[in-house]
This record gives sequence, C-alpha cells and structure tokens, in this order.
Amino acid sequence: MFDIFIETHFSSGHHLRNYPGNCEKPHGHNWKVTVTVRAIELDALGMGIDFRSLKAATKEIIDTLDHTDLNEHHAFRIHNPSSENLARYIFGELKKTLTTDRYRPYSVTVRETDTSGVTYRDL
Repeated sequence: MFDIFIETHFSSGHHLRNYPGNCEKPHGHNWKVTVTVRAIELDALGMGIDFRSLKAATKEIIDTLDHTDLNEHHAFRIHNPSSENLARYIFGELKKTLTTDRYRPYSVTVRETDTSGVTYRDL
C-alpha cells in the first residue's frame, strides 16, 4: 500500500457562528492543506497516482476557497467553516474525482496555524 501526498495552501476569512469567544468575529487564516491518497497498487509507470493529477484535482477545490469569506461559500452557509468542516468538505470533493479501483483519498489535513490543525479520514 502506498500513501501519496501533496501540500498546498490558501488564504481566506471566516467566523464561527455562536462561538463563545474571539473566533465569532471575522478573521482570517493562511490555511495549509495536506491531501493523502492511498493506492493499493502501482500503475504500469510505477506510480500510485500521478502527482500532477493529485495537484490539479486539489487545486480545483482550493481555488473555490482561496481569498473568500468561507461563510459565504455554499458548503458553509449552514455549517461553520471550522477546520474540521473544511477538511471534511475538501475530502468529499476529492472523493468525487479521485476514486478508482487502484486509489482513493485517504485523508485531508487542514492547519489554521503551524501548530493547530485537524485530519479527516473516511471510515
């Protein structure tokens, strides 16, 4: 089994509705994202998934989040744009395009800072 990953980032603003503290006020982050795909076997070229394909699929999703107010994004109009919900959203979107008999998304890690983040994995 192979775990293939890429790292990327985006900047956006958000606020956490009904949060009992400063995070209820609008603020921003330079989010860091790690996407991991698990491959059960390699292709004829010896790759689990081409990094180019993984980067392109991830970029398509990240571009919809970059330099936005996440609370206005369709995925977060009801649910708070927390790190947890961001990781789950990115994972779900990747699952739609990066699931084959050989590989599928394994995890998405979203970090608000260098020392705080969350990892989402499907069960």
